[in-house]
Amino acid sequence: MTWIATIAYEDADNRLKPIYDRIRGADGHIDNIMMAHSLRPHTMEGHMALYKSVLHHARNATPKWFLEALGVWVSLINRCGYCVAHHSAGLSRLVEPARAEAILAALEAGETGAPVFDGREAAALGYAAALTATPPATAETHVAAMRAAGWEDAGILEVNQVVAYFAYANRTVLGLGCSTAGEPLGHAPGNSADPGDWRHE
Repeated sequence: MTWIATIAYEDADNRLKPIYDRIRGADGHIDNIMMAHSLRPHTMEGHMALYKSVLHHARNATPKWFLEALGVWVSLINRCGYCVAHHSAGLSRLVEPARAEAILAALEAGETGAPVFDGREAAALGYAAALTATPPATAETHVAAMRAAGWEDAGILEVNQVVAYFAYANRTVLGLGCSTAGEPLGHAPGNSADPGDWRHE
């Protein structure tokens, strides 16, 4: 599951168990990336609050499928197979199967332009690639390119936060050895209207 000890649901104390209860789905499953935080439950709360805000919040204007695509793209660049698997499955729940297949194939091939992505999406994917692969080389010109492609500043912020979140999530997974073994893929908080609802569906 991970390279460090984790605490199973049945062994959780009265600090950890309520957090597990907020996260786990109807099947009782808790993703390994969350269980990796179990020795310090406050870090699990911080992770979930950030995750819910950047990917599953009703006030985000960027389509959720594209936020997921950004997550897959960043995770591919960082070679984080765990996050690629989970968020590819999540993306596949949000668009038609043929569209999902085309998006994922393009990202895996490093093809971030036409015909799969429009100019606006391509600009965001370019920004995400620069910020992920060479953070110090990211420049105002990347933001200007997004504006020129039709992004407003609030949308640029949303893209930035998804890219930054996946840098954190990828390194949590890669640094602690999280595995998808025995894990259902693509479960995520379903209630975007309530920031405090962390239940995975």
